[in-house]
Amino acid sequence: MTNTADADFGHQARQLRVDTLIILRWLAIAGQTFATLVTFFYFQFDFPIGLSFIAIATSACLNAALRLATTRTFRLDDGEAALLLAYDILQLSALLYLTGGVANPFAMLFLAPVMISAVSLPRKLTILLGVLMIAAATILTVEFQPLPWYEGVELHFPLLYRTGVWTALVLSAAFIGLYAARVSDEARQLSTALAATELVLEREQHLSQLDGLAAAAAHELGTPLATIAVVTKELQKSALASAPALADDLALLAQEARRCREILRKLVSLGQADTGSLLDMQTLETLLEEVVDPHRAFGVDIELTRRGPPEEPSFSRNPGIVYGLGNLVENAVDFASSRVRIEALWSKELVVIVIEDDGPGFSQAILNRLGDPYVSGRPTDRRTKNEPGSGLGLGLFIAKTLLERSGATVTTANVQAPSTGAKVTITWPRAALERSSGNSDSGRERELERGSKRDLDQQTPSSDAV
Repeated sequence: MTNTADADFGHQARQLRVDTLIILRWLAIAGQTFATLVTFFYFQFDFPIGLSFIAIATSACLNAALRLATTRTFRLDDGEAALLLAYDILQLSALLYLTGGVANPFAMLFLAPVMISAVSLPRKLTILLGVLMIAAATILTVEFQPLPWYEGVELHFPLLYRTGVWTALVLSAAFIGLYAARVSDEARQLSTALAATELVLEREQHLSQLDGLAAAAAHELGTPLATIAVVTKELQKSALASAPALADDLALLAQEARRCREILRKLVSLGQADTGSLLDMQTLETLLEEVVDPHRAFGVDIELTRRGPPEEPSFSRNPGIVYGLGNLVENAVDFASSRVRIEALWSKELVVIVIEDDGPGFSQAILNRLGDPYVSGRPTDRRTKNEPGSGLGLGLFIAKTLLERSGATVTTANVQAPSTGAKVTITWPRAALERSSGNSDSGRERELERGSKRDLDQQTPSSDAV
């Protein structure tokens, strides 16, 4: 589902790859090793070099363990990434304690873990890491080993100076953290918007292709349907005299041929609303009866309820809405064990239709992908008798996209345990539903639809002939 996919974009974009932290830590280890060796051997400053290398070696061992335990593409959970950054703060604190505290020029490296967290982790974890950094800097302001310097010369920085450095670190961490978080959020929002736009365009492209296929199907299937209708009519005449037992089967065949004709009529006019006169207006009750009536003959009890203030929504008939709702109701009837419940709710702001069945429900493996093209929803089908290849996984996709064109939001879920079944909720802003009938296609698309209807009318006999 689109809504679920959109929700995942930001979280996936925020997660840190472990390889990123490993590379940054190797750079830090190399820099710390170089600075330690130069300070001790070149400048010959005396400080606890052994303890310093223990801290550096600990980071090297942690890095090696992470490299062996994970792949290069492994992404860390937010908590795991925060723990690794907290370790970096503590490791740097240990080195600074041995080499002068906040008076050491390398104290500015405290800002690095906070900035990485601001870019990649949630705000709460960034604040916690900032508090840890401030606590470490506070301790190093008053407790530390002397800054390495020339032998016989004691380098002492007054408390006021060290407090100034502490203040600079805190303000810099706050400013850089806020700035990095703001820039990162804006970039992430843009990336999410682009990804969502690409998904919507892909869905519209699929549906546009299906619009053309529908027109082609109406044109190509018109001739065989006409032939079926004519042959059925002749067989009905013969069966009345020679094989009365076949009469019911032939009547069913004629009925299904007429049904195919009506389906093709719908397919070539999905994007066009029936507007032009007050006779085209319908209430929500009329819409639901039109959608439900063709599915009452399949042995499933369809319970229809309506609740809302007296002013029931009224709008022009929209074939896209009729087809989309009809497809959802047909799916519910197909997979229900014995009952389908349809509830219509409305207020001054919203119109909601809930369709529930008591069947097996949606598979958890594909629940988040329902509504994508070529994803088949459930394992049984009353009409197709479980025939292999009977479904292409396009029904819910077409229904969802057509309803979303009218301003609706479609969500799918399973009913709460211990009951079983599927639940589809369609929600419109009332104003959007009442003006959705004003949507129209381009002139070229309308001409294609009118031409396809003419072909169907010319190639298919009327219902009277059948």
